[in-house]
Amino acid sequence: MKLSMYDVTVPVFIRVMNSLAAILEKGAAHAEARKIDPAVLVQGQLFPDMFPLARQVQVASDTAKYGAARLAGAEAPTYEDNETTFAELIARVRNTAAYVETLKAEAFEGAEDRTVTWQARGKSRSMQGKPYLLHHVLPNLYFHVTTAYNILRHNGVELGKMDYLGPM
Repeated sequence: MKLSMYDVTVPVFIRVMNSLAAILEKGAAHAEARKIDPAVLVQGQLFPDMFPLARQVQVASDTAKYGAARLAGAEAPTYEDNETTFAELIARVRNTAAYVETLKAEAFEGAEDRTVTWQARGKSRSMQGKPYLLHHVLPNLYFHVTTAYNILRHNGVELGKMDYLGPM
């Protein structure tokens, strides 16, 4: 059986977004149980030159929704990047998973050879679909989700590998 671009995109992105939402829920519960101002965690960083948790989540969400949409030839919803609470971040991640879930397998037919063009840091960039997914989208998605996980773990949230991987 051939592995399709849909198979490597939609189910993977949904799983990653669901895991990220569960990680954020544990972060919120940790803050509440320990009477920590949740804003401290939401704005937490691993290092001063890195994005805080909220921005890591926003970028992960954007990477999933725009990556999937570009490969499917669809229009992704835009979000304002104004989330400041765990509840808002969780809602954004859940909305991203719900959007990705609407994309149909047929829309990904030929996506591996489709030219994908996007704007990044004021420049137009283009790649064929397969390298775009494998060398740009997936590494960026996992980087930002891992960093969000690490920010919370560094701040004492009891997270483990299975939280990151999600239900098997």
